Amino acid sequence: MKTYTVKSSDIEPQWHCIDASGRTLGRLATEVATLLMGKHKPIYTTHLNTGDFVVVINAAKVRVTGKKAQQKVYYRHSGYPGGLRSTTFDKMMETHPTRAIEYAVKGMLPKNRLGRDMLRRLKVYSGDTHPHQAQVGKPTEGGAS
Repeated sequence: MKTYTVKSSDIEPQWHCIDASGRTLGRLATEVATLLMGKHKPIYTTHLNTGDFVVVINAAKVRVTGKKAQQKVYYRHSGYPGGLRSTTFDKMMETHPTRAIEYAVKGMLPKNRLGRDMLRRLKVYSGDTHPHQAQVGKPTEGGAS
């Protein structure tokens, strides 16, 4: 018996389209992160990007439970003294609705070069139209396509 080792030439990424309308942010993000990492495939390898491309539509219609809309805070720092800026989930959804999903998925990916490469395969759109119609078919409601 020989152990099968996947090569980068064996990897053929697919495209998935996920409709985020009415879905919970965290549950959606875990599903997207799994598809981006490729953990749903039998050829998953930790040191190669075996993941797929994921298109998320209707990002503006994602929801959170409880009081997270007012209490969930996103922080960023300019690097200067006193440069800490904070934004609530409500404000983030008004100004940049795609960033909430991007930040949630980014936190679930590896923190290295490979994770950044996986994140490049994520395409998030606030509306229901996207420029990737040639690659993907119909969006899936619950679960991956």
